[in-house]
Amino acid sequence: MSDEDQKKPEVPYRMSRIAWPNAKYGLYLAIIIIIGFLLIHYKDSIF
Repeated sequence: MSDEDQKKPEVPYRMSRIAWPNAKYGLYLAIIIIIGFLLIHYKDSIF
């Protein structure tokens, strides 16, 4: 296989300027949002 076959896919121009965070931070943020929503929604049952 040549080097051309193993190139990474190119990122679209507008997306290349965005600093993407690591995926683990998005996962942590999603978990915090879900827990926060559930605490607010079910606060009468919990406390």
